[in-house]
Amino acid sequence: QLNWALVDDYELSLAGDRATALALFREKRPPVVLLDLGLPPYPASPEEGFATLSELLAAEPLAKVVVASGQAEKGNALRAIGQGAYDFLCKPVQMDELKIILKRVFHVAQLEREYRDMQQQLGSDAFEGMLGSSPSMQEVFASIRKVATTDASVLILGESGTGKEMVAQAIHR
Repeated sequence: QLNWALVDDYELSLAGDRATALALFREKRPPVVLLDLGLPPYPASPEEGFATLSELLAAEPLAKVVVASGQAEKGNALRAIGQGAYDFLCKPVQMDELKIILKRVFHVAQLEREYRDMQQQLGSDAFEGMLGSSPSMQEVFASIRKVATTDASVLILGESGTGKEMVAQAIHR
């Protein structure tokens, strides 16, 4: 039922057990996983689903796992969220609700991916919490490195809002 409802909007990979799910997850690296807690060989117990959740998040801590389960006890929902699930839905799943949640979770995953990419790009231009790749900023960073190793008093001058306090903290660190 979920496959039919979602196939037009998403690229889907289906797995019927933990081993298959983990193999597909490692191969395809999806940003979002929809997980049922009742997996074989013990579909009446949530333990196989919780083990799958733990292994998915161990393989990719930033993955977004939405748990959809017929085992809708409050304890299961709290445990799933506590173990890192993004959200918890009770079966039978309302398709409109699921589609809204999936839209939101894909958006959050995209924002996080963009943030990580930006952090990696800017990482080389960062110095003690300050960003700058221009020659003038590189000169400021070089000056900070020089004076930071001395016991001399330093006077930091500049207009309001130019980052004097950040420079002072960088020198101190």
